[in-house]
Amino acid sequence: MPLILPVNDAEDPRIAEYRHVRERDLVGRQGRFMAEGEVVLRLLATRLKRAAEEGGADETEAGHRLLSLLLSRAQVNRLADVLDMLPEDLPIYVAGQVVMDAVVGFPIHRGILALGEAGALQPPEKLLSGLGPKALVVGVVGISNHDNMGGIFRNAAAFGADAILLDSTCCDPLYRKAIRVSVGASLVVPYTRVDNAAHMVERMEQAGLEVVALSPAGRERLAEMERPRRVAALFGAEGPGLPREVLARTRTVSIPMAPRFDSLNVATTSGIVLHHLAS
Repeated sequence: MPLILPVNDAEDPRIAEYRHVRERDLVGRQGRFMAEGEVVLRLLATRLKRAAEEGGADETEAGHRLLSLLLSRAQVNRLADVLDMLPEDLPIYVAGQVVMDAVVGFPIHRGILALGEAGALQPPEKLLSGLGPKALVVGVVGISNHDNMGGIFRNAAAFGADAILLDSTCCDPLYRKAIRVSVGASLVVPYTRVDNAAHMVERMEQAGLEVVALSPAGRERLAEMERPRRVAALFGAEGPGLPREVLARTRTVSIPMAPRFDSLNVATTSGIVLHHLAS
């Protein structure tokens, strides 16, 4: 088990990076991220243990590393099996609930926080070059809502997507709320950024992927579409959708809905589409 380090003072300099957690999501985080909750911690611990067993790596598939944990005293014994999976040199700071609430700036009932270091983003060509003969990639354009971003990553993990490409206007999938909504999927699904949607499609096509663009006006119905072996599913923001020039050059697909209603939440749409493509 990693070293347990008691904390009795909210001003302890060892936990300075945990202070005012909400504000740290709104300012520069210098390549760090903050994750919370048991489900996310268990996922991280399992992936890190697997990586260590397979090749000695101390990071997830997406290249992210854990730097430390901050736990309430009530959580330490309950999470003993999780802590046993973590590197022995990982600092585990333990505080009483009152001290922990004072550190983060609000009542944190889960009592579980993890500080991590984000991995460097790969060039899209490199990320896509490692795909196998059967591949599923997700492309996301213009998604600025962290709930939707987290939901898309969660669905991508659930249905076995190999990678996610984001355009430059998308929000950060390592924002604390996005990580929470994704139940940690944004920490394990490999992703990178491309400057715009047109370049995203170019990179996908160069990698031998057939690009399927979702649109209410799509020329094909999803239920009737046969899955290509190497496919990329492209999703745009609710309202504006995908750029017109992208729809003009790709295979467009729709999800039929009730008359006089043609709007699905983009995270819900991704779940329906990825389930179909994974089946």
